[in-house]
Amino acid sequence: MADHLDDAELVRRSRDDPEAFAALFDRHAPELHRYVVRRLGDALADDIVADTFLDAFRQRARYDLTRLDARPWLYGIAANLIGKHRRSEVRFYRALARSGVDEVAESYADRVEARVAASAAQRELAGALAALPAAERDVLLLVAWADLSYDETAAALGVPVGTVRSRLHRARKRTRAALGGDPTAIEEELDRG
Repeated sequence: MADHLDDAELVRRSRDDPEAFAALFDRHAPELHRYVVRRLGDALADDIVADTFLDAFRQRARYDLTRLDARPWLYGIAANLIGKHRRSEVRFYRALARSGVDEVAESYADRVEARVAASAAQRELAGALAALPAAERDVLLLVAWADLSYDETAAALGVPVGTVRSRLHRARKRTRAALGGDPTAIEEELDRG
């Protein structure tokens, strides 16, 4: 039955029946986990996702029930928790830049040739991501990896949509420059990674 309910209804019901919140976890945890793995690596992902849903559960009484999709809310909580682990994130990207091995993306590579080409591009992308200011990296990765809209990203980070647009523009410009100025390289690599 929970499959037919929007996120706001699940949160509303969980206020009286805490077990209803489990459906929200089941719906969004796998996608959120993949996003956190990409940001911080596998070692911290389980803890960050668990803490995200624990914080969300504790804050459910304050959830804006006019927002039918809880993804921006959940990604906003996760972004705050990731912010506490920024040094780990930058170390992860620097290690990826050195080694070229991304365990999340590697499992999806279906051809050896693609792996070799992707490995070089991943190292460059990881270096570029590590060099970005945290606010720009958050916006870029919420849009590219979490697939949030500009409005959803703004809601997740608690900033105006114009700020999202300007941060995303700067992040794309800096990343594009780091990848040799190819305007399609960043989009292709972010989609692949």
